[in-house]
Amino acid sequence: MKLLRKHRHWLMIVIAILAIPFIFYFVQRPDYGAMRSDQFARVYDRNISMLEAQQTVRLLNLAQALGMSNFVQSLTAGATEQNQIYVQFILNLLILRHESARLGIRPNPSEIADIVRGLPPFHSQAGFDIKKFSDFVDNTLSPLGLTEEHIEQLVRDQLCLNEIKQLLAAGVSIPEAEVNANYERAYDKLFVSLIRLRPADFTKEITISEEDVRKYYESHKAELKTNEKRKVEFVSLTLTDEEKKLSGKERIEVLQKLSDHATDFSQALLEKDANFKSVAEKFKLPVHATGEFTAAAPDPQLNVDPKLGAVAFHLSKEEQTSDPIQVADGFYILHLAGVVEARPLTIEEATPKIVEAIKSSRARELMSTKGAELVQQLREASKSSQPLDAAIQKAGVKAEKLPPFSLLDEATEAQLKQEPPELLAIKNAVAYLKPGEISDFFPSGEIGLIAILEKREPSPDANDPAKKAAFKERVLNNRRQIVFYEWLRDRQQAAGLHFARG
Repeated sequence: MKLLRKHRHWLMIVIAILAIPFIFYFVQRPDYGAMRSDQFARVYDRNISMLEAQQTVRLLNLAQALGMSNFVQSLTAGATEQNQIYVQFILNLLILRHESARLGIRPNPSEIADIVRGLPPFHSQAGFDIKKFSDFVDNTLSPLGLTEEHIEQLVRDQLCLNEIKQLLAAGVSIPEAEVNANYERAYDKLFVSLIRLRPADFTKEITISEEDVRKYYESHKAELKTNEKRKVEFVSLTLTDEEKKLSGKERIEVLQKLSDHATDFSQALLEKDANFKSVAEKFKLPVHATGEFTAAAPDPQLNVDPKLGAVAFHLSKEEQTSDPIQVADGFYILHLAGVVEARPLTIEEATPKIVEAIKSSRARELMSTKGAELVQQLREASKSSQPLDAAIQKAGVKAEKLPPFSLLDEATEAQLKQEPPELLAIKNAVAYLKPGEISDFFPSGEIGLIAILEKREPSPDANDPAKKAAFKERVLNNRRQIVFYEWLRDRQQAAGLHFARG
């Protein structure tokens, strides 16, 4: 067997990191539409071919199959769409390997073997299982065109990544006083009243004249158009009803065959004078046709996956046929069958849309103005020791008492689903308030909010040393992550990263 960020809003970082998924905004994202078909990118003054990029995508698939989730997440964080995930992994793996060599990081063979033996797919109750390893090589590696050496290569990459993270983390620390202050702030129980303002509450105050409509029309002509419509033809290579019941290796094998078949279909379309319907007939695949649809409302036949409608609106006269598009149960290939171009609306056609746009804009402006005025009134009432309830009633609004919460509630998944969508914005608004203070007016979605912090109560386990230690470790780990991703961003720039353009 082969070898085997410190500033005033520190707590906002705590909330963002610990209460919701962290978004790594500094990872460069490419212009996917600008990529050439034969060249992927240029890194370290070297051209990366599409073939090499595709090979690295296979390594991504292998890493996922091996359960190397932390490794994959480290190299793809910030990517949300599948294409973004592929691109980030390809580029960041190149950078990782370059920097590991530059820093002289060379994991030894015994380290690699130990990690390989501990990978989840090769484990049974008794530990490492050679039969599971052999089955994985035969049934997972081979269909991907990979060998055992690729497992060792990925494990070596993971060990290099871990050592780089350790080097970067060496200088990361948090003063104990800062930990204590933010621990208390994070877990104090907060009692908050909330005032909601809605744009709809102000629409009755708005009148729109014909002159308003005419001015809006003249200044927004370029935007006032009908929706472009499209229709496509497509073939689908998907699992049968029986095959949809499969799981694990059996499902992967069937999907791999569909993938190969879809690739062969796409290759046939590249032949001279190839015709979509003729190729489909040759492959004995029925051609389905949609009606005309818009980007906002795809044809029902494309509702299998949001990607299908999106891809349809990326097709053009020059590129009429898509690559195979993977969905949950197979693959689709789309062919542009017709386009109804968007045309300018007449003022008569555009008037309903214009009236709605003006009304919506003015309502939001009135809401914001009213919100700022109300905050000032409440703060003045508070300074003069007037009861806030009376000031709120006098202003003609209502305040609702929220259930008590902590900035870092350790809620169950079911409880999280029941939380109001604006709760995170409310937490941000009240985090640094003292009891009796009123937040600024702040937007949340389509509405505006004002929060009043009535009181704070210490957490029942405020002095729990284990909980405080866990809190400190979580914050440290996330600071370390920030340091790593800032390093990775800098290394991308140093690599002279450029995407190929065609």
